[in-house]
Amino acid sequence: MEVVAAIQCNDLSRVYVSKGLLGGRQEVQALNNLNLTVPRGVVFGLLGPNGAGKTTTVRILTTLLTPTSGSARVLGCDVDKQAGEVRKHIGFIFGGERGLYGRLTGKENLRYFAALNHMNPGVASRRADEMLALVGLSERANSKVEGYSRGMKQRLHIARGLLTDPEVIFMDEPTIGLDPMGAQEVRGIIPELVRQGKTVLLTTHYMYEADELCHTIAMINRGELVALGTPNEIKRGFTKISIVEATIRQIEDRFSGEISGLEKVRQVETSATGPLPKFTIHVEAGADLDDRITEILGSDNIESMVARDPTLEEAYVTLL
Repeated sequence: MEVVAAIQCNDLSRVYVSKGLLGGRQEVQALNNLNLTVPRGVVFGLLGPNGAGKTTTVRILTTLLTPTSGSARVLGCDVDKQAGEVRKHIGFIFGGERGLYGRLTGKENLRYFAALNHMNPGVASRRADEMLALVGLSERANSKVEGYSRGMKQRLHIARGLLTDPEVIFMDEPTIGLDPMGAQEVRGIIPELVRQGKTVLLTTHYMYEADELCHTIAMINRGELVALGTPNEIKRGFTKISIVEATIRQIEDRFSGEISGLEKVRQVETSATGPLPKFTIHVEAGADLDDRITEILGSDNIESMVARDPTLEEAYVTLL
């Protein structure tokens, strides 16, 4: 028996058409023949700069927007021709404070959204209690949402998105604007959803978040797929740089300029490791510049020098 993917995009394209200031027709290609397959039971990251096509992709997959050409399926159902069936199996969680009613309690909010989804009142009350417990809001279930912190409101958004027990969950920048503690609380919920057999499609601008949570990442830019793989595959296989980190005892003004001038050096950054200056040097993959860098900095001046793979953020910058 063939296992149906959670999400399947085939040559998915979307063109926005608008009228120009002088009455002419303007077209913007938001997606250009995007092909993606998301298996069930994973966290799938969709990354890219503003305007890359992430939001358009999510809006199509959640039936809020129709594609110009190509097709997309969620759990085997066409998002355009079987939109009603798709909606039965998905949840949508977005960042920010919009979409909640401050004068209602947390539980009243969930019961209201359950009614909009035509849930049986008894089932709705039970599910509301279960979801509030899952996101750690049981003790504040009967408090008005206007008194919630931003982190609590975001956790209530998650409870709302899970209320109907969806199989596929779309999270659009769920930790945006949260303090570190609130963001950590939200991130802690996502692995638990996967353990329950759910599939999560996550968009985020926080590379460390994607690196920590995602099994697979797709990077898109200008509507096209740029890289696809596990975080480690993207860091090692798709980027064209490696990183040399040199911590030194004394810094001189000439160091940055001389290292930047070396052939195959792409970028030089300076920072500090405690009281000691540190150079982070981006070099073309395969280039061996250790001897030249040592010559410039001085072997007696180098506290430590190591080569490493780029972080996901460093890979992201070089790919897009």
